[in-house]
Parts: sequence; structure tokens; C-alpha cells
Amino acid sequence: MSANLRTSGSESADRIALIASSYAPAVGGVEETVRRVAVGLQRSGRAVEVWSVDRDGRSRTEVIDGIAVRYLPTPLPAGSVGGIARFLRAAPRAWREWTRAYRAFRPTIAHVHCFGPNGLYGLALSGRRGIPLVVTSHGETMADDGGVFTRSALLRTGLRRALRRARAVTAPSRVVLADLATYGLRGGDVIPNGVDLSVTVDPAVPGEPTLFAVGRLGRMKGFDLLIEAFAVAELDPAVRLVIGGDGAERADLERRIAAHGLGGRVELRGWMSPADVARAMAGALAVVVPSRMEAFGLVALEAWRSGAPLVMTSRGGAGEFVHDGVDGVLVDPEDRGALANALERVVADAELRRALAAAGRVQVREFGWDRAVERYGALYDGLRPRPKEMR
Repeated sequence: MSANLRTSGSESADRIALIASSYAPAVGGVEETVRRVAVGLQRSGRAVEVWSVDRDGRSRTEVIDGIAVRYLPTPLPAGSVGGIARFLRAAPRAWREWTRAYRAFRPTIAHVHCFGPNGLYGLALSGRRGIPLVVTSHGETMADDGGVFTRSALLRTGLRRALRRARAVTAPSRVVLADLATYGLRGGDVIPNGVDLSVTVDPAVPGEPTLFAVGRLGRMKGFDLLIEAFAVAELDPAVRLVIGGDGAERADLERRIAAHGLGGRVELRGWMSPADVARAMAGALAVVVPSRMEAFGLVALEAWRSGAPLVMTSRGGAGEFVHDGVDGVLVDPEDRGALANALERVVADAELRRALAAAGRVQVREFGWDRAVERYGALYDGLRPRPKEMR
């Protein structure tokens, strides 16, 4: 595909570069959010490209969902002589790629999603080209398995500079904004994530009584905590636990399952398509989100959309939109007894399950992606020079 591809968008002068830490074919909350926002912004008449990190050594441009996606190199200096030497060799080529992307698309706004190496290059581009910078945090400073901000002084410094320079900063919850305050942020706007309300969820097919959880198998997602709570919960032996997704913690989870003798009751199903996830949710006694920390929690919206009762972590931003005992059961997953009790309660009480599911189906209507896109559009409109500034 030609490197000088232009993304359509004739109704607005905005040209938005969404600079994402990760994108398709990777799957996750950041990737889904950026994808939905990109599609919505383009439909609203704005020109949009997604610029993401080149993770396989192949700088390239692809078209996904009708939008140009540029995969760009983002080398950073490492704390060794060899690492610095490699960076010095790679950096000039990387900057040429970013400059070429800028010249081809001419963005009027650089919008960084999930600050990492992408954020450092977006910050540099904003400074060099004098275009407004927007930063959206997805909880990367507080809910990252690798603890990259704890380890990298370069990222910490870069984030502080980006927050000072940014014309606008957003996050999906107040919890995330509060964490950004430790990096110098003052203010910021909450723009909640969304869910595709046009998805038709197949009716639940009666089957084995199942508790369902899904996500990346990483420590922060807390599936080890869920297995431990499930092991001690007083549940009918017919109740099974199914966990969808894959990741680095799979082997550890398998060991825990074996150690508790739960091989016949706990299944690690691996990667699941969105349609399979929706069907599994619709047929579950409850969807459980046991994260040690959630910046927001897209799975909660997916559960509501599927008509499933929700058991949700109280750690993070969920308490800002999930109402305990109304449209979900909030629980601290680090408290094994409390989580076990929550599982027992929702499994045993059919009326509670019906009430939670019904309230969730109502609540999810407030979280269509169109609302998030409208908020971002209004934010961009506020960055345009006023008539006096344009003279």
C-alpha cells in the first residue's frame, strides 16, 4: 500500500493521528478502544490514521476497517553500552519513518493512547511540528504486569513532560486521573470506554451451570485469585469455572487448578472470538472480573450487553459506574473469603441474578461508543484556534 495514503474525512479540518501503544492483530482493551474511536471519528467526518508500535521489525502501512494503520519503529535507549549503541544506530531511521508519516498525513492533532514508547515519539513529534498533543491514559501507570513505569525513568520523565505539554488529558475513570496526578497532572477529563451496542447476542442455550471470566492471562487480571476463591467456595460440584483468553500466566494457572484437584471443574479455554465470548457470557450464571486493578473494565459492559449477572472487582475504576447490589456485585478479589462468598451468593440466588442482569441491560445503554466519540470530537473542537488566535 502507498505510504502517501490519505484517510477520508471531508466534513472537518481535523486530521487526527491516534498514536497507540498497540493495535491489531493484538487484542485487548486499548486496541479495541482505539479501533472503535478511530472508526467513529472517521464516520463523523474527521480524517483519521492510527500510528502504532512496530513490534515485528516491519514498518508498514495497512488498511484496517477502512483506516490507514501505520506501524512505526520506536527504539529507546537501554541501560547498557550495547543498548545505547543499538539505539544510536536505530534512532535516525525511526525518526525518518515518523517524519515520513507526518508528511504523508499532516495531522492537526497528535492523540496518544496508552503512554509508552509511542508516547515519547508522539511528544517529540508534537514539539517538533507544533501540533496540539492529547494524552489518553488507559491505566498503564497503575495496572501494568511489567511495572514499566516503575522500572523506566525515561518513561516517567517523558510522561511528566507530555502531561505538561498536552492541551488535553483524558482517562476512562477518576482513579486513573488520580494516579496521573502523581506525575504532575492537574485536572483532566473522564471519558468512559464503550461497547458496541449493535452486537446481537445469541440467546443463552441451557447447559452446565458455569461461572465465566475472560481476559489476558496476566497477574493483574487476578485469575489466580478467582481460582483460589472458587476452590474454597461452597458451590454445587456441578458448577464449573471457564476462563477465556491466553497469556504468560497460563502455566501457573494450570498448576493451581491441578493443585486444588479442579481439573474437571475449571477450564482454561484459550483465545475466544468476540462472538464466542458473548455466547459464553449469555449462558453463564455470572461473569466474574477478579482484577487486582482495572482502570475501567470493558468486560463489565460486555457482560451487561450479554444479559449476564456481573461480579466485579472493587479495585480501580469500576466503582464509578457499577452500582453494588444493583447492576453488579462489587468485591475485593484480594479477599479470598469475600470473593468466595460473592460467588456463593450469586450462584444460589436466582432472583438476584435476574435483577442484576436486568439492571445491567439498562445501564449498558449509557455506554455506546458513539458517546465516547462525541466527547472526543468536542474535545478536539476545543483545541482549534479561536478567530483572534488565527489572525
